[in-house]
Amino acid sequence: MAEEQNGGQGVPMMLNPQMGPIDTDVESIRYRAQLIARNQKLDSGVMSTGFTGAALGFLFALVMVILLPYILWRIF
Repeated sequence: MAEEQNGGQGVPMMLNPQMGPIDTDVESIRYRAQLIARNQKLDSGVMSTGFTGAALGFLFALVMVILLPYILWRIF
């Protein structure tokens, strides 16, 4: 009678889930998150030093365009 109730298949066993596709998706998401974090850090660094770099670049351009030719003209 007991065999008729559970279909004669015995005690049900727990199966290991198929984690391959899930692991692949998790690694893909982790990789993308690392790329986004790296980009955010780089962008933050550039934005924090942007004004200083622009000011120094402007001063360097003035020296190269105005002061350096004047000094060379006075020497030669």
